Amino acid sequence: MIAGIIPARYASTRFPGKSLIDIQGKSMIQRVYEEASKSTSLNKLVVATDDKRIFDHVVSFGGEAVMTGAGHPSGTDRCWDALQQIGNIYQYVINIQGDEPFIDPAQIDELAAILKDGTVELATQMIPVSNYEELFDKGEVKIVLNNKMEALYFSRMVIPFIKGVEEKDWHKHHAYFRHVGMYAYRRDILEKITNLSVSPLEKAESLEQLRWLEGGFKIKCVTTRYESHCIDTPEDVEKVLRRMGRH
Repeated sequence: MIAGIIPARYASTRFPGKSLIDIQGKSMIQRVYEEASKSTSLNKLVVATDDKRIFDHVVSFGGEAVMTGAGHPSGTDRCWDALQQIGNIYQYVINIQGDEPFIDPAQIDELAAILKDGTVELATQMIPVSNYEELFDKGEVKIVLNNKMEALYFSRMVIPFIKGVEEKDWHKHHAYFRHVGMYAYRRDILEKITNLSVSPLEKAESLEQLRWLEGGFKIKCVTTRYESHCIDTPEDVEKVLRRMGRH
């Protein structure tokens, strides 16, 4: 059994209240919820929020929501809070980003497909890097993999370094991947990782998944065909609409 949880908080640093902004006649959180509900892999879908305005709005359009604690440092912690409220029948949780209004439900299904046998602890998605600009963009997180498609490391820097080749040609000599931020957690592992302390690597790169790797957990990585288009600032709304061909 898989639960889809959409963490949504009101007090976003760069864009307060972004869950409730109007995007062509619907709020962002409603768009995320409606797209995610088309996934054929989820046995339940719920918004996890610490804000009554978001909670009431989700209920008003017929969605399901739970109120979580206000002090959670990450969406992962909010997912664990919500999971404890919705029951212990769910073996996995998929953390669906609340700021990607045009997420394709098939992307959720891609991630869910590798959870079937119950052995995967944690999973996330990645997409091949095809050009120099993307590879050296520090805003794009790169993934180093082992031969089981598990993450060895995530970094904003380019790893591995390719000796004897010009940087602009590195992507032609090695299969690089960048991270697409949707996570799946096995229930018992989610409980454990929310009890880990912030780690040195996490602090250095500002990437919470490094805490899990430092804690000895395995993160399975799945290639996705879908780009990630999130809204972090008011300016991103127009940008995402243009990119999706809706403007």
